[in-house]
Amino acid sequence: MLDDIVSERGARCPFPPGPGDFDFARSRRMARDPLGVLLPLYERHGPIFSVRLLHARSVWMLGPEANQFVTVTHPEHFHWREGSFGDLIPLLGDGLLTIDGPYHDRARRIMLPAFHRERIESSIGVMATEARRAIDGLEPGALVDVYAWMRNLAMRIAMRALLGLDPDDGGHGAAAAEHFERALSYYGIDFHLRLLRGPGSPWRRMNASRAELDRIVYGEIERRRRDPDPDRLDVLSLLLAARDEDGSSLSDEEVRDQVMTLMFAGHDTSTSTLSFLVYELARNPGAAARLHAEQDEVLAGATPTAAQLFGALPYLDMVVDETLRLYPPAWVGPRRAVSEFEFGGYRVPAGAYVNYSSWASHRLPEVFADPEAFVPERFEPARKAALPRGAYVPFGGGSRICIGKRFGQTEVKLVASMLTGRLRLELPPGRTMTVRQMPTLSPAGGLEMRVRER
Repeated sequence: MLDDIVSERGARCPFPPGPGDFDFARSRRMARDPLGVLLPLYERHGPIFSVRLLHARSVWMLGPEANQFVTVTHPEHFHWREGSFGDLIPLLGDGLLTIDGPYHDRARRIMLPAFHRERIESSIGVMATEARRAIDGLEPGALVDVYAWMRNLAMRIAMRALLGLDPDDGGHGAAAAEHFERALSYYGIDFHLRLLRGPGSPWRRMNASRAELDRIVYGEIERRRRDPDPDRLDVLSLLLAARDEDGSSLSDEEVRDQVMTLMFAGHDTSTSTLSFLVYELARNPGAAARLHAEQDEVLAGATPTAAQLFGALPYLDMVVDETLRLYPPAWVGPRRAVSEFEFGGYRVPAGAYVNYSSWASHRLPEVFADPEAFVPERFEPARKAALPRGAYVPFGGGSRICIGKRFGQTEVKLVASMLTGRLRLELPPGRTMTVRQMPTLSPAGGLEMRVRER
């Protein structure tokens, strides 16, 4: 806090316009309803403004041009590690989300082959097996928390496809899943509770689970380095075998940090996206009927193949795109300015916290007409191609675009196809949903839905 106050007072240029007074009610509302704070400020000030939240003044840049500026055309002005992504370091270490500069570029370059299309296609069998098992467990007529159901499924897929561990072995796989969930829950509690450090605190529990995760992951790394198996295609094994252009490889610690980062990014985002997808289908029967018609024509009840997922189900693609527009899991892109820059007629001082928000930008009516409505047709190929650059950024952009984007999209589309091809999920009468922001967008308190036969 002291560093933030000193940095603001030492700024060499004024902050962009916006409320600079201390207002606890505004800070509290930002934690509970960010759109209720950001969108009115955008309407008043335009695509760049500043706002004081608790002790710190931060800059917000919204809209296509702002998104493009931060992620693609001028990323040199920003660091991730010194923004709020640094809060993830105690669990994730130095993964792609928390590193910058040449170190980030080298790590990403080494990791990229593990996420080529053919590698992801090899994971579809694992995804389908786990999805089939989970869907078989849904009883027609039952009331199910879809968010919890998908969270368990996504964890099982991550254990097998990313770590190469069996979640049913009663040992490493099950323990890794349990401790990862326990550690991750730290980032979903109220901010003031995360400041506690004494015995029994959430911080201590998170670190205890991290220690168990490290024991399991480092044990796997040591075992696989000692006895490599070229036929293993899980991401952990692929990263151990990966080499940079100069022949260098990732150290044990680097492999551990990158795998933990991938677990965090893939697990939460897939869970949330599928939950919001079935929620919107339940609220929009016309969209659900069109999706069912496409599935019946193309799949006829069969599990989709890789070729079908990557081109034969265009309406499913639109449904996923529209879900990600309304509910981009990583809703904010926090940065810190490392140099002074100008945007929209205003200077931004070095050291300022700067954020772009896909969630807010995706709800600007001048970019997306009737922005609150669920309209998959707005992502028909011609209409999607006509969007301004930077208008649609659910996965970020530029050199920091999510490396697991295709993996996550494949998982969501496969599970959505298999689930909605067999069952229909409906909302109980009067059921409303509120959105929780941390650590990613998710339905607050879960998402109970009634299972019905198609």
